[in-house]
Amino acid sequence: MIPLNHYLVLGALLFAISVVGIFMNRKNLIVLLMAIELMLLAVNMNFIAFSHALGDLSGQVFVFFILTVAAAESAIGLAILVALFRNLRSIHVDDLGSLKG
Repeated sequence: MIPLNHYLVLGALLFAISVVGIFMNRKNLIVLLMAIELMLLAVNMNFIAFSHALGDLSGQVFVFFILTVAAAESAIGLAILVALFRNLRSIHVDDLGSLKG
């Protein structure tokens, strides 16, 4: 059996990698969306680890709702990204300033 702190360290490493991914690459919108999703998955893994360690299913139910919202957010984010690419022919974040109305 793997101890709880191994899961927590792995979750913290995934969260740190996603934060570094957000700060290192602020130009590409796809990489930003992937880093945000990795951040959510790291938090979900910690929820599941605590839920399993405490023997309570509420953490796993909470993860189910987070994954549902994350899937909807990804679908909407990618739809907006496709619409922006059709209009601007670019997915760089710096080009989004031209959309001010």
